[in-house]
Amino acid sequence: MKWLEEYFGVKYTSINDMLFNFGSNLLIAIVIVVGGFWLSNVIARMISKIMTNSKTDAGLTTFITSVTSLILKILVVVSAIAKLGVEMTSFVAMLGAVGLAIGMAFSGTLSNFAGGVMILVLKPFKVGDMILSQGEQGVVTEIQIFNTYLCTLDNKIIVLPNGQVANGNIINFTMADKRRIDWIFSISYGDDFQKAKKTLERFVKEESRIVDDPEYFIGIKNMGPSSVEITLQAWVKTDDFLPVFFDINERVYQEFGKEGLRFPFPQLDVHLKDKKG
Repeated sequence: MKWLEEYFGVKYTSINDMLFNFGSNLLIAIVIVVGGFWLSNVIARMISKIMTNSKTDAGLTTFITSVTSLILKILVVVSAIAKLGVEMTSFVAMLGAVGLAIGMAFSGTLSNFAGGVMILVLKPFKVGDMILSQGEQGVVTEIQIFNTYLCTLDNKIIVLPNGQVANGNIINFTMADKRRIDWIFSISYGDDFQKAKKTLERFVKEESRIVDDPEYFIGIKNMGPSSVEITLQAWVKTDDFLPVFFDINERVYQEFGKEGLRFPFPQLDVHLKDKKG
C-alpha cells in the first residue's frame, strides 16, 4: 500500500479510519431515517387518535396529522444528513435555493396548501357534507394538505386540489338543516287543474317528512306547447331530500291516472285546407 502514500500522500491506516468512520456514520444515518420515519408515523397516529377521541373536526384531524408527519420526516432527513458530516450552514443555504426553485416550479402545490388552510379556517364545508365544487358533486371524505376527497353517490372517489376548491364556487347541500324540493308535473290541456292541485295537496299532507314551516306552494309554472306544467315546492329536513323527492314522484305516477289526470305527450296539430281550383 506504499503506492497510496507515494501518489496521494495518505497513509493506509488513515484510509481505513476514514472508511470506518464514514461507514459507521452511514449506518447510523440509515437507522435514523428508518427509526425516525417509523416514529413519525407513530406520533401522527397518536395525534389522530387523540383528536378523534376529543371529537375534533375530522377534516382538521386529517390535515394536522398530515402536516405533523411531513414536518417530522423532514427533520429526520435533516438529522440523517447532518450525521453524514454535511455542514448544516451550507446545507441550509443549498436547501433554501432548492426550496425556492421547487417553490417556483410547484407554485400550484403551495396554492393547494394555502387553500387547505383556508378551508379549515373558514369551514365552507366539513367531512361528511355533500358539496358541489369544480363541477363535481359528492360527500367529503377527507381534507388533506393539498387535496380534498369526495365520494360520489355511485361510490367513485374524486380528488380536488384545495387551491381550486378554496378559490372557486362551493355549493354545500348539507350545511343547512332544511332544503326545498322543487317538482314539476305536466298535465294535458283540458285536465282539471284544481283536481291536480288538490291531489298534490293531499300527497303533501300525507307525507310526514314534509315540514309545515315554510309552507308548501303549488301553482302553474308554465303553459307549454302540449302541456300545462305544475310546480310543487315543499321543504324537508336535509337528510330527507332524496327519499321524499322519489316517493312523491312515485305517488304522482301511480295516482294521477286514477284521478283522471293525463300525462301529455308532445304533439303537433296539423290543419289541412281543401284548396279548390
